[in-house]
Amino acid sequence: MLLRGIASLCLLALLCACATNPVTGGSDFVLMSEVEELNVGRKADQDIKKQYALYDENGIAAYVSEIGQRAAAASHRPGLSYRFTVLDTTEINAFALPGGYIYITRGLMAFLNSEAELAAVLGHEIGHVTARHSVRQMSAAQSADILITIASVLSPSLRNEAAQNVTGLLGNALLSGYGRDHELEADRLGAEYLARTGYDPQAMIRVIGVLKNQELFDAQLAKQEGREPRAYHGVFESHPDNDTRLQQTVSASEKLRAGARGDGREEFLKRTSGMIYGDSPRDGILRNGVFYHTGLGLALTPPRDWRVQNLPDRLIMVAPGGDTRLVVRLQPKPNKEPIAVLRANSQIGKDIETTPVNGLPAAAATGQAVVAGVVYFGDNMMTFNAASKSANISEAHARAARDTIRSFHRMSDAERALAKPLRLKTISAGATTRFADLAANSPLGTNAETLLRLINGAYPSGEAREGQLLKVVE
Repeated sequence: MLLRGIASLCLLALLCACATNPVTGGSDFVLMSEVEELNVGRKADQDIKKQYALYDENGIAAYVSEIGQRAAAASHRPGLSYRFTVLDTTEINAFALPGGYIYITRGLMAFLNSEAELAAVLGHEIGHVTARHSVRQMSAAQSADILITIASVLSPSLRNEAAQNVTGLLGNALLSGYGRDHELEADRLGAEYLARTGYDPQAMIRVIGVLKNQELFDAQLAKQEGREPRAYHGVFESHPDNDTRLQQTVSASEKLRAGARGDGREEFLKRTSGMIYGDSPRDGILRNGVFYHTGLGLALTPPRDWRVQNLPDRLIMVAPGGDTRLVVRLQPKPNKEPIAVLRANSQIGKDIETTPVNGLPAAAATGQAVVAGVVYFGDNMMTFNAASKSANISEAHARAARDTIRSFHRMSDAERALAKPLRLKTISAGATTRFADLAANSPLGTNAETLLRLINGAYPSGEAREGQLLKVVE
């Protein structure tokens, strides 16, 4: 009876855990005070900054904060101390943490085309904070755990696997509302904050269109590369221009417009001109088919026609069709010979080659489904692991992986001069300017024309008007 009484009190506490929603004025189920929300956000902010470097060239961080603070002051929680941060990553993303910590990536900023669109992104994330979406989601997760515990206390037989599935369904039910409805609410709030600060609320739809176009383009690339496509704003199955609920949501804010600030296109393009596009020197740069890392002073050549993904902690190369992946990592050099490192790999045989790679201690071997290699470089060890999804790695893929291992070398002075990042530049379109012509002289490679259209809001087939400011990449 005592256990049942405790369980009943816990259940009552859950039912009473409500707080007033700052946006609607109604009651929300939450298990976190505002002080706790701020503490959670502060701790998570520290973790984010350990994972990502910050980007602040030419005062871009102060500019983003200025636009964000303007929208925050017009929000439903103007008393929070909002912090806006630009992350130095090619990822196309923006997100918010509890308590007013808001982030936008350099990768996303490259695809925006006006101050109003930047304000829309930040306003959307402010909307998540003001409506306490993350707090409500965390509270739902906590309550699901508590209810599972209560169910186990009330009936020990519920501790079996079938009962855990039942209580898991209860937890999923509590979390099921955190999809399209909450994204639409954040879009509505962002559009409202745009209107309150004098921007056109329709900028919200343009931003979501930017993300949807990215999704459509990536779906094409994914099909070519044999991988799963990414979802940039997956709550919209159709294009935002055709989404009735989104149109109604944003249009409702138009009556709030107090003035016409303009879209701030020229100012935005001026502020972002010169911004790094693509890989940062901090993480290494792929140029003319060669990967350079000036900070570490190393270079290597990925296999021709393989897709290269440059992540902060590893370099991933995927063969056409996606059957084989080569992963390259930098690790501390162990106190043993390279051959001993490979001998610990159970997937390779005893036939290990120990020929130095460009004067550096190395070892390499080929197994049935893998190619593995190790190269020592100063106090570091570069590991190469190519694995096939098939039972046997093809000879062509194995040879490509071995060639990449053998290409590893110290950078020369001439290579350091080449290893500069790509940057955005603003030009004025002439009467005959066409994206196909711009793409012909672009360093963006095979998809240059499509990428230029994407960063200029002209996807899939638009062309520039005479006198229009355009972004190019140099």
